[in-house]
Amino acid sequence: MTPLTQLTIEIHDMNNNVLAMDSDQGQAQLVYHHPYQEGDQIVVKSEHPHQYLCLQLDDAMPEAFVYLATTSYRFTIPFGEKKISYSPKSFSGGIHAISVRLATAAEISSYKNVALNPFDQHENNSCYPHALANVETRGESVFAARNAIDGNCFNAGHGAWPFESWGINQQDDAEMSVQFGRTVEIDCLALTLRADFPHDNYWKQVTVCFSNGDCITIHLTKTNLKQVIKLEPRRVESLTLKNLIKSDDPSPFPALTQIEVYGNEVK
Repeated sequence: MTPLTQLTIEIHDMNNNVLAMDSDQGQAQLVYHHPYQEGDQIVVKSEHPHQYLCLQLDDAMPEAFVYLATTSYRFTIPFGEKKISYSPKSFSGGIHAISVRLATAAEISSYKNVALNPFDQHENNSCYPHALANVETRGESVFAARNAIDGNCFNAGHGAWPFESWGINQQDDAEMSVQFGRTVEIDCLALTLRADFPHDNYWKQVTVCFSNGDCITIHLTKTNLKQVIKLEPRRVESLTLKNLIKSDDPSPFPALTQIEVYGNEVK
């Protein structure tokens, strides 16, 4: 039998001291019996790069299928203003259950939302998917690009969780990209616009450009419902939303609550 990849979870303080650790073949499960302090990080390590993992960095958040391109990922525990884009139950209290495991063959081969990663952060360059944008309203966490791939589709308000979104600070040339970190074959997009009407406007037209050079134009409507766009199957490593054209509604505040991208891994 081929040995399983060794996986490790560590808690580091702001000085990179290791406060707790668990390691095992194919999985790691760490119960941390202390309140987090500002500057603490959860560090996930893999013996080998290019691993499909199922990751749960907090017991108040769902497990997520991710792709670890390198051998480690550092997640900084959110505090203060950065915390309000997460559920108040997450990363709180004095006991924390954290887990990581190798994804199963069935999980890897399944058709799924390949844009989902509730554990994404600005500094992420190893644990995919990863969202990034050329603008986020006032630099506030509740309007960060990562909010649009965290799996939360509540869109009847704006601001703190559960109404976090990607906000564009009224910038006409706003763009947001989703990087997959590997090649995926996709055939469907779903966009959930923020729908805090009449505070919000909406985009009536969006251009989606793919890493293979293709671009498509999508026409959207004023609705709180998810808008699904079927695609010709294509193999890509990333996509970008751009040329966001808002409607003639009087509000200057269109925003994106969630983007979902459906497809399969390319082996």
